[in-house]
This record gives sequence, structure tokens and C-alpha cells, in this order.
Amino acid sequence: MPTEVMATAQNYPALYRGLLESTLRTIDLDRVTRAIELLAEARENGRTIFVCGNGGSASTASHFVCDMVKGASFERAARFRIMALTDSMATITAYSNDVDYGCIFTEQLRNFAQPGDVVMALSGSGNSANVVRALEYAGAVGCRTIALTGREGGTLGPLAEVEIRVPEQHMGRIEDGHMIVCHMICYYFMEHGSEKAVSSVQGK
Repeated sequence: MPTEVMATAQNYPALYRGLLESTLRTIDLDRVTRAIELLAEARENGRTIFVCGNGGSASTASHFVCDMVKGASFERAARFRIMALTDSMATITAYSNDVDYGCIFTEQLRNFAQPGDVVMALSGSGNSANVVRALEYAGAVGCRTIALTGREGGTLGPLAEVEIRVPEQHMGRIEDGHMIVCHMICYYFMEHGSEKAVSSVQGK
């Protein structure tokens, strides 16, 4: 935020909105398109998609998976095989308590991931150790990889086949950008990603 602007309860929402609008214009939409294509290939080939992140990114991962499991799959002939590695609290707390928090996603991938599956990792900083380790493992076993990052991309960005970066320092706006990118992807499949989806929209 410009230092010469004093934020107040009255003007802060407009300031935030303006900065968010500027942030969204920095997102490389060609990379979002590539992620859509990669996920479409995964659906077509019956591959599983795994999504992970921490904190707010964990919530975004769960939200994204919900949209893909229901909104982008309900009454479709082709459905997404997708799971959030953030959602099994018993597994996460067991590994965190008994082994190490850094392995909570990688160890789940060791159970389920196969070559050709997709791992999508979210990290605003790009430096969350457990997310970085998950993408390293995914690449090593032949999974396709997508990363949603912020700032300079951190360690995570260069590991991904497709990196979608929100080049912003403010974590809130990075997370806002990630959620909007996820909705760009989900709503493509909901509204235009299959004949059924298109015909349903036209029939309303």
C-alpha cells in the first residue's frame, strides 16, 4: 500500500479492491490455460489429481477439490478423480506427531500416486517444506505437476511443469489470486468443459 495513503475503515476496502484488481492483471493466463489442458488430459486418461497446501492454501485446496468433485463432475460422463491431501486429519496428525510435519503430503502420495497422475501444490511463499517435498516426490515418480505460488515463486515454482504465480508480496492478495485461478479452472469445466455442461447452461 502506498505509504502516503492513510488507511481508514472507510477507505480501506476500496484501497484493497484496487490493489487486488492490479494484482489479478499480473497473472499469466496462458499458464492457467495450460493447467486446464493438463487437468483435462488427466480426466480423459483416468488419472488421479492430488492437491495440497497449508493454512489458507489448505482451505483453497479443499475448496478446489469440492468444486471439481461436484460442480465439474455431477451428471458428466467423464468425472474427475481428485482428492485433497489436506482433508485426512487423522493421517495428517498421525504423521505430524509420530514422524514429521514435513512428510504429511509426500507419505500420502507414496500410498496413492502413480506415474501420469497430477499433483497440484499451493504455497503463497513457494517455500513450504512439506509442499516442496511433495512436488519433488511427484516429479521423481513421473507425475505431472502444477504449482500455484506467489512473490518470486520460491523453491516450489521451478519444480513445477506449470507454475501459476501471483507476483505480489501481500499474502492476502496472493491467496485471493489463487482462489480466483482455481475458479477459472473449475468454472471452465463446469460451464464449457463438456457437452453436458454446455447443454445444461443453455437449457436454463
